[in-house]
Amino acid sequence: MSWFLPRVLAYVVMMLGGGLLGRIAGTPFHMSTSGMVVGAGMGVALAVLFDGLRGRRLLVWLRGSLQGPAPRDTGFWGELGYRVERAVRSREMVAVQEKARLAQFLSGIEASPNGVMLLNANDQIDWCNHLAAEHFGLDPVRDRSQHLTNLVRAPSFVAYLRARQFEQPVVFPSPGGRGTLSVLIRGYGDGLKLVLSQDITERERAETMRRDFVANVSHEMRTPLTVLSGFIETLVNLPLTEVERKRVLSLMGQQTARMQTLVSDLLTLAQLEGSPRPPSDRWVDVDKLMQHAEGDARTLSRERHQLVFESLAPAQLAGAEGELLSALTNLVTNAIRYTPDGGRVEVRWQPRADGSAEFIVKDSGIGIEKEHLPRLTERFYRVDGSRSRETGGTGLGLSIVKHVIQRHGGELDVQSEPGKGSEFRLIFPSLRVRVGQAAPVPVPQAVGAR
Repeated sequence: MSWFLPRVLAYVVMMLGGGLLGRIAGTPFHMSTSGMVVGAGMGVALAVLFDGLRGRRLLVWLRGSLQGPAPRDTGFWGELGYRVERAVRSREMVAVQEKARLAQFLSGIEASPNGVMLLNANDQIDWCNHLAAEHFGLDPVRDRSQHLTNLVRAPSFVAYLRARQFEQPVVFPSPGGRGTLSVLIRGYGDGLKLVLSQDITERERAETMRRDFVANVSHEMRTPLTVLSGFIETLVNLPLTEVERKRVLSLMGQQTARMQTLVSDLLTLAQLEGSPRPPSDRWVDVDKLMQHAEGDARTLSRERHQLVFESLAPAQLAGAEGELLSALTNLVTNAIRYTPDGGRVEVRWQPRADGSAEFIVKDSGIGIEKEHLPRLTERFYRVDGSRSRETGGTGLGLSIVKHVIQRHGGELDVQSEPGKGSEFRLIFPSLRVRVGQAAPVPVPQAVGAR
């Protein structure tokens, strides 16, 4: 209240001063008393006018943007302006801090691995992060305040939102059919909703592959086991001639070998998936890989095919010897198995212009329909299941090849046409190729070559 007494004193001084001047001015006219009253009133009026002008200056500032300083007056209006300005600046500072906290909070939500969307009580979009916008096919700015079901019309999601039963998430195809979404809604506040979305496409694909893998392994194991069980029962219960007994034992041996091959390939895949990436400083001689693959090929072909092995330049590959040999022999074995007698199989190693290099395995066999090519490296996928079993394949060879080449940083390229044969290319990056040198280290036996 430091302004109160000076303010009262100023009014008193103005009133007394005005009264004194009025008395002096009215004395010559014998109106000293009236002049004193009029002078006192005028003094008070001047004080009020001056006070009003200062108050108006403060009011103009309050009606403006409040960006500049308040009028720097003394007394009541000065203190009032100062306190109002301090309160405004304090509120602005709090608003800036809250805005910074909100921006930090929203940036944290932006970094969330899940899509996050906020809905008001009318199911209109208040805000969403970019991942949620991507999941639902929205524009995070343009689509604000839009009703969500006008933009996302998947029947299961619309029914889920309207039912208000949010105990379990709902799963449905994402807009545009790009994958599968799992969406969970939680209520908060006064009818507000938090929408959490997650892209589970890869999880669903992995789960489907796991189920298919278990089903395929069970099927592949069941067939030879059923055959063995039947033959064992035959040997136990029926009197067989020596010729019949030898034939049954031979067939049992074939089925046993088939199961051993399958188990070996499964172990190879498990080893490839669970082991570290191959070293980049251990070099394998390409010529020795070719020699070993050629020996296996001629043993399998038994001179029924025309085999051509060619290395265009001595070179080394950085990586795991057994894995590289397995990939190459798997491709060569498949080429021989699916090429009719009298056909031609070519295996070539050649550097490429960009410093990379490739193994090319080309055959004149039956070829593959175009629609099957993207799925060739899936486990147990067969273009012709009956023919694959006749040739002794497990359906895992190309899966092993794919894992090996990916672990070595390369890629598998497949070109094929029915009736015109197939061409498989194992392309290795330049970092794993060293041309013009040969390593004296012998190549180990292949792992899982089928």
